[in-house]
Amino acid sequence: MRSFLLATIMGFMFSCTPAQTDENSDKSNVDELIRQMTLEEKVHMLHGKGKFTSAGVERLGVPDLKSADGPLGVREEIQNDSWAPAGWNNDFATFFPAGGGLSSTWNLDLVRRYSVAMGEEARAREKDVLLAPAVNLIRSPLGGRNFEYFTEDPFLNKKLVVPFVQGLQANDVASCVKHYAINNQETLRGTIDVQADERTIREMYLPVFEAAVKEGNAYSVMSAYNRFRGAYLSENDYMLNTILRDEWGFKGFVMSDWGAVHSTKESALYGLDIEMGTEIDNYDDWFFSKALIAAVQNGEVPESVIDDKVRNILYVMEEIHAIGSAPRAKGALNTPDHLQVAYEVASESVVLLKNANNALPLKSSGIKSIAVIGDNAKRKHANQGFGAGVKTKTEVTPYDALVSSYPDIKINYAQGYKEQYLKNDLNRSWGLPVDYEANEQLVAEAVAAAQASDVAIVFAGSNRLVETEAEDRKGLRLPFGQEALIKAVKAANPNTIVVIIAGSPHDLSEIDATVDGLVWSWFNGSRAGDAIVDVLFGEVNPSGKLPVTFPKRLEDSPAHATNSFPGGPDVVTYDEGILIGYRWFDTHDVEPFYPFGYGLSYTSFEYSDLKTDKSSYAPDEIIKVSLKVKNTGAVDGKETIQLYTSKPESAIQRAARELKGFGKIALKAGEEKVVSIEIPVRELAFYDVKAKDWSVEPGSYYVASGASSRDLRGTMSFSVE
Repeated sequence: MRSFLLATIMGFMFSCTPAQTDENSDKSNVDELIRQMTLEEKVHMLHGKGKFTSAGVERLGVPDLKSADGPLGVREEIQNDSWAPAGWNNDFATFFPAGGGLSSTWNLDLVRRYSVAMGEEARAREKDVLLAPAVNLIRSPLGGRNFEYFTEDPFLNKKLVVPFVQGLQANDVASCVKHYAINNQETLRGTIDVQADERTIREMYLPVFEAAVKEGNAYSVMSAYNRFRGAYLSENDYMLNTILRDEWGFKGFVMSDWGAVHSTKESALYGLDIEMGTEIDNYDDWFFSKALIAAVQNGEVPESVIDDKVRNILYVMEEIHAIGSAPRAKGALNTPDHLQVAYEVASESVVLLKNANNALPLKSSGIKSIAVIGDNAKRKHANQGFGAGVKTKTEVTPYDALVSSYPDIKINYAQGYKEQYLKNDLNRSWGLPVDYEANEQLVAEAVAAAQASDVAIVFAGSNRLVETEAEDRKGLRLPFGQEALIKAVKAANPNTIVVIIAGSPHDLSEIDATVDGLVWSWFNGSRAGDAIVDVLFGEVNPSGKLPVTFPKRLEDSPAHATNSFPGGPDVVTYDEGILIGYRWFDTHDVEPFYPFGYGLSYTSFEYSDLKTDKSSYAPDEIIKVSLKVKNTGAVDGKETIQLYTSKPESAIQRAARELKGFGKIALKAGEEKVVSIEIPVRELAFYDVKAKDWSVEPGSYYVASGASSRDLRGTMSFSVE
């Protein structure tokens, strides 16, 4: 606890240089602080003293550093030395939409508002570090933590991360960007050695972290569980020192994932600053505790290395005003504004996948009864599964929203399916293999409800036990016999709509072929139900665009087409190289089920008059692209314009097209606007392995405007000198 100003404490206890650099400074004298610390005090700051706390130095006025899980909102308080809940009554928080939903908005202003709200909640809970965002590239549709992550595209990833980090840290809380790096599976995550070539990691997996550090000024980074080229990421000199600090200029601290440290000397020398853990509660036995003190005393680790680590931590504490005299942000918790942000993200993230015969939006004036079918109609997702969740007072389900918004419509509810898991040999309560058989009794009840109603809405999909940390899914198929359920309901009532709630691609081919109206939502936070219902009834025109490709078959996805997921038992090799996601599908002409960037609307948009401001550019210039977009339908709507570049006559391997710009606009019915999007020429660069630097290849390029990677509306050529 910081009960006195740092300068006052130091002035009282020591006759030495004051902690303040001068009377007008609000920062402490970090070097003086370090000079006054004993070796034991310094090392004590480098490892956990609780599940989410690392130590300060009380006698010098340096408080403990308090962290919290954060991808879905601020996690509930747990006991210091146990994962059991602390039992507080004031640790409720807003459940924010997961990363899949946030990225599906393609709205950078909304991302910033989202992260500002999350940062305010972290400060209201007196946290110094929020373990967010989770930004690993979505390499396989089966990834257990895909629901937390952003996208399969490095450009979209890095554009999303900057406002996220900046908004969060504006509230005097450090963003801990995770999981650094090249951590793209849960299977064998604690031991797997990732082998990927240099161009692949530089162009695909590292841009989001580089942007977080260099543009977002992220204060902390979490090292991942896995190994990369032989060395664990918590002791990987190349990743933590050469790239993160030397190349990118990172000044903050590197915190390990929980239990991801495997050495003392190597971790100390090769870039780790704080060891956090899970099972070992005798903190003296940790790698960065007594063993680190001994390593310094016997000369294996210079004490200057310890000083640097403490300096990194104190730098961050200064920046978030945990030390020094400047006032600190107070934050706010569970506010109406935060719930509104959660609603806006959820409503803009919903993706309309199919709308044949104008099945949607529903017209409430002509509906007297609705069959609401499916476990996901009433299921709450805030605090399920293994890993980070949120204890919240507010989680509006689709059933709740229908009942409250349309009290005059009779709701005939049927569960339709229930979660059923098969036994396996894992001694765990998560990630169990799912049952794909339908429950005949529940299906019969659903059919009866559908027959007795004007409209049937089936809320199907996944949950956070099926998609969870520490376990990858086994296939694309929807669990619990949902396909059979939907077919039976559709046969009973032709007016059947399906809403999928999930965090990662599933095989929707049979469902798409069965129903006219198909909507995709995510694990979408405290007001997910309100957002879904408003989209279904046209109060909100859907504008979400998929941040991932949905394959027709699992083996169409690059990591599976190359038989390189999940690898093992020791090594996984990224044989697909730079062709991740849509880049693979488009380059190899593999037809996706739903392409990257795809999403329908209740209106229609026409693109025209695509232009670039010049025909030729130098490598340091900016390509200014403009086009006209017109809402040609009868209702207001929002459209995300995507710009893809290509270079067919390239001397190096390139994807058929790459996202290099986007913009989201609102247009009233009949309205037309000119949209301008800038593409720095340096975004066209490839990583030249021989030169160990980025290089822009001269010659002719193309830029295409599109509503998805497969729906291109116009193309222009230009050249780079």
